[in-house]
Amino acid sequence: MRQTTGFARLPGGQRIAFAVVGSGPPVVLPAWWVSNVVEDWHFGPLCRFIEGLAAGRTVVRYDRLGTGLSDRDRPAETFTKDFEDVTLCAVVDELGLARAALLGISCGSCTAVSFAARRPERVDRLVLYGSYAQGHALGSPEAQASMIGLVRSHWGLGSRLLADMFGPDWSAEDRAAFTTAQRTAAGAEVAAELLALIYDTDVRDELPRVRAPALVVHRERDRAMGLKGAREVAALLPRADLVTLPGNTHLPWHGDGDAVLRVIAPFLGIEGPPAPPGEDRADADTGTLGELSAREREVLVLVAAGLSDAQIAERLVISPHTVHRHVANILAKLRRPTRAAAAAAAARAGLLGP
Repeated sequence: MRQTTGFARLPGGQRIAFAVVGSGPPVVLPAWWVSNVVEDWHFGPLCRFIEGLAAGRTVVRYDRLGTGLSDRDRPAETFTKDFEDVTLCAVVDELGLARAALLGISCGSCTAVSFAARRPERVDRLVLYGSYAQGHALGSPEAQASMIGLVRSHWGLGSRLLADMFGPDWSAEDRAAFTTAQRTAAGAEVAAELLALIYDTDVRDELPRVRAPALVVHRERDRAMGLKGAREVAALLPRADLVTLPGNTHLPWHGDGDAVLRVIAPFLGIEGPPAPPGEDRADADTGTLGELSAREREVLVLVAAGLSDAQIAERLVISPHTVHRHVANILAKLRRPTRAAAAAAAARAGLLGP
């Protein structure tokens, strides 16, 4: 696919670089720690992941101020959660996006939550991957201070240590490529301040104010952002499902990126990559869609569309309690742990249509 790039202007006049791929309803990826929208596009796993999203969506990425192709001069007072919200707002306004889905990855999940809580009318649905609710819970104060200091004083060594956390099983070549990309995307001072911002960010008060349906996805052994943080995020969101995946790499396109796409694609209304043959057989061996009643199939289609129990009840003219019972029966019959997992199974079986 062809990527196009442009710039959005912040209220202070600074330029924010963004990239757009694909067509269809927009999904915006709030920027993660450090990035470069052009150089990152040449990284095969990331490109494949973005193209998977762009099969049915217009995918928007951008570089934070001080990183990548955005203006590199970043004033000290801009290292705040509110400034990240302003940056995301500037990008979606530049592109004329009145309403969009958000896919928040790593620290970008906090920006997505803040935006969704503050501007609910502009967020269609929310996917959070590798997320956390409170940065101070990501490590002891001493460990956090040590990491920030190492990045600031020895960016090369700091980037290698972070690579060990992001991809414990990476090859030497993968680790070297990742550290080089980090150091190219940002200087030591900006990287250190952005890392400090990760540890300072707390969205626990904003999570309960998010109205959009949400899907929280996390790898079970993620060392950078532990699974405990994702569980807290899902518990605080009013309309969220949590799906855990095997693996220990932090960014979704590393490791089995297709597995991540297969989970989030039905929630975003797009077709995910085909499942490996073994996974298809596993689906066939578990509970089948043929066990669902006609009403349960109706409910499952609306669940996959992201509707809450109350909204489904209103649509079908039944009580929320009845909807809740139908959903419980669906999960039991399909032997799936969450609404999102049941929707994914239905999508793979063709129940949700093209």
